[in-house]
Amino acid sequence: MRLVVAMMKHETNTFSPVPTDLARFGGRGLHRGAAVVENYAGTNTPIAAYIDLARAAGAELVTPIAAEAPPSGPVQRAAYEEMAGAIVEAVARGCDGVMLDLHGAMVAEHHDDGEGELLARIRAAAPGIPICVTLDMHCNLTQRMVDNCTMMIGYKTYPHVDMREVGERIGRVFLRSLAGEIRPVMVWANAPVLAQTLRMGTADEPMRGLQAMAREAEAGPILAATFFGGFPMADIHDAGVSAVVVADGDAAAAGVVRDRLLARAWEARADFVYAHRDLAATVAEAKRLQNGIPPGRPVVLLDHADNVASGGTSDVMTVIAEVLRQDLPDVAVATVFDPDAVQAMRAAGLGARIALDLGGRAAMPSIGGRPAPLRVTGTVAHLGDGRWRIEGPMYTGLMADTGPSAVLDTGRMRIVIVSRHHEPFDTGIFTANGIDPTTQRYLLLKSRIHYRAGFAPLASHTFTCDGEGVTTSDNKRLRFDRVRRPIYPLDPG
Repeated sequence: MRLVVAMMKHETNTFSPVPTDLARFGGRGLHRGAAVVENYAGTNTPIAAYIDLARAAGAELVTPIAAEAPPSGPVQRAAYEEMAGAIVEAVARGCDGVMLDLHGAMVAEHHDDGEGELLARIRAAAPGIPICVTLDMHCNLTQRMVDNCTMMIGYKTYPHVDMREVGERIGRVFLRSLAGEIRPVMVWANAPVLAQTLRMGTADEPMRGLQAMAREAEAGPILAATFFGGFPMADIHDAGVSAVVVADGDAAAAGVVRDRLLARAWEARADFVYAHRDLAATVAEAKRLQNGIPPGRPVVLLDHADNVASGGTSDVMTVIAEVLRQDLPDVAVATVFDPDAVQAMRAAGLGARIALDLGGRAAMPSIGGRPAPLRVTGTVAHLGDGRWRIEGPMYTGLMADTGPSAVLDTGRMRIVIVSRHHEPFDTGIFTANGIDPTTQRYLLLKSRIHYRAGFAPLASHTFTCDGEGVTTSDNKRLRFDRVRRPIYPLDPG
C-alpha cells in the first residue's frame, strides 16, 4: 500500500497587510521528502499521527511536502502553486490513498477556497482516489472541499491541543475504509452565523457544549463529527459556522447529528459575539490588582486585536502604550514584531542603553490604520537567535523560530521583540529570552485564546484589552463585501 501524506496549512486573514509568500511558510518549517518525517514524527500534529499509522500499516510512505505559515494575508500565487503542485505531482505518480493535514481557511490570490482547489486538483489527477483530511476548528467549510474528499474531521479544542488525536481518529477510519471494513458517507451544512474567534474558546460556552455534542456522537456509531466555528477574518462567501459528520453507510444518522449541531449553534448565536469595553478602563482595573497578585500567578492582559495567530501585524503599540501610560509594574510583553529594532539592539550590544521608535511599522488600510511607532527607552536585556523547542500542550515537540530576537527593559516593562511573527501560546517565548514569566506581575500577550495552552495555568486573572489591529473583534471596523448575506451578526436574525 502506497500512501501520500502531506501538510499545507494557512489561516488567511483577508484584511491583513502581512504578505504570505513561500518564505513565510519556511518560518514555521517547510520540509520535503524524508525531512517531513524527521521534523514531524512524534509531535502533537495530525501529520505525525498519519506517519505513525502508515508505518504501523506497513505502507510505503510518500511525503512530498509539509508547510505551515502563521496567519496573514492571502497566499501568493507562486507559493500556492509550489505547494499544491508538489502534492498533486506525488499523487499523480500513483498511490492507494492520500492523507492530508490542512487548515480549511486558506485564501490564495487566485482561489478563495484554497483547500477545495487543492482537493479538486488531486481528484482530477487521480479520479476516485480515497482522501482523508484533518482541518482546524476555524475551517470555513465549502461544498467543494466535501465533494473532493472521502472523509474529514476537525479539531475539538481551542487552544488546539488535540491535533494529533483527531489525526489518529480519522486516520484509523481511513485505513479501515481502505481495507473494505466500512463504507463511509459524509454529510455537511452551514448556518448563517459569522462567529467571532474570541468567543470560540472550548473552555467557554457555547463552544464547550457544541464540542461535547460532537464527542458524544463519536462515542456512538458515528465515525467522525465536527462543528467548525469558522474563521470570520476571511471575507469570502463561505465564511461562518458549519458541521460535517461521517458515518458508516448511514447518511440519515449523520444528518441528524449535523442538524442538532447547527440548530444549537443558531440558538446560541448571540453568545458568539464579543462585547467591547474601554481600553483605559480595562487597564485601570488590572492596575488595581497590582499589590494583591499572588506570587507566581501573573495577571494576563490580552492584546487580541493584534493577534499573530489570526493574521495581526504584531506591531501595533496601542495597548502597550496604555499600559506604560498607566505605569503598571513588572510587565513582560510577547511579542512585538520589529526586525529593524532587533538589529539596532544587536548593534548597540547587550547592556546598552538605547532609545527606539518601536513597532508601528505596518500600515493597515483595511481598518484605516497608519504606521504609528512608539518611542521607548531602555536597556538591551537579552539577545538570542529565537529558536527553542515547544514543550507545552500545543505543537508539542516542534521547534519555534522567531528569528533574531531581543528584550528591551524599560524599567517597568520587558518587551520581547522578534524578527518572525509568533503567537505567544507557549511559555518558551519568555524563558528562551531570559524571562521567567512566573516572576512577573503582568504578562501582556498578543493573543486571543491560544495563550491558554501555556499561560492559563499561571494566570491569576485575565483581561481582554480592546486595542487596534486587523484581528479586531469590532465588526464595525471591517468591510465585508463577499461573505454570504444575510449572516448574523452583520445582519439581524
